Amino acid sequence: KYAQSLLAQPVFLNSVPKSGSHLLRNILRMFVPVEQQYKADFIQWPNMQQHRAAFDPARPMLSWGHLLMADASVIETAPARRILLYRDPYDWVIARARFFLSEQFSGNVEHLRSGELTVDELLTMMIFGLPGKAPSLNAIYELNAAAWLGTRIFAVKYEDVVAQVRDLESVAADRFFSDLLAACGIAKPDDWRERVQTGSDKLQSGTARDRLTGVSMDFPESLGATHKALVDYHAPGLRTLLGYV
Repeated sequence: KYAQSLLAQPVFLNSVPKSGSHLLRNILRMFVPVEQQYKADFIQWPNMQQHRAAFDPARPMLSWGHLLMADASVIETAPARRILLYRDPYDWVIARARFFLSEQFSGNVEHLRSGELTVDELLTMMIFGLPGKAPSLNAIYELNAAAWLGTRIFAVKYEDVVAQVRDLESVAADRFFSDLLAACGIAKPDDWRERVQTGSDKLQSGTARDRLTGVSMDFPESLGATHKALVDYHAPGLRTLLGYV
């Protein structure tokens, strides 16, 4: 539907899991030729070496994943323009809990759907993790977000993406997507609003909140005072570092 210009440099969309990865990916795919979209897999630490071609400067591609910061990942992604997407840890706790209970999630956590847990208990587990089964909030944010801030990246907040998608005619949206596309090395076309609107369609994301099925609990819209305090206790300074305080 859209005419796209070739990427001159690889682009890697890195993100904290459950932070709008599919939303950002689907928006930016509207600006990149299909043949330059690296769709082989979500790139993560265990499979990174199998997908080094995604960062080859001789064949620029748009790729995406959840890649923790380490010497190898920084070196392998060095040729690429790096975009880092994350969301407010307070909201992430709820999003993670909802996803764990959904039919879209597969992992060794089926017992969480037994009905024996309260919402508060499950939210607490999302913060502190499940030993041997799921890492804690701090463990995920430390190497998937915080550590990357000390490298060459362009940071994007999930909340900003959502806000600007909802108000595409605003000056703020124009500025936001101008900066984002520039960080990706993409010239902003005249029809950028239509492309963003098309890419942000929730029907194109199987893990969007509205698309999750089988969730048996009613979660609050925002984290309560106790669990906010637990996040701050567990990961002191994190929200300030990420720009939420």
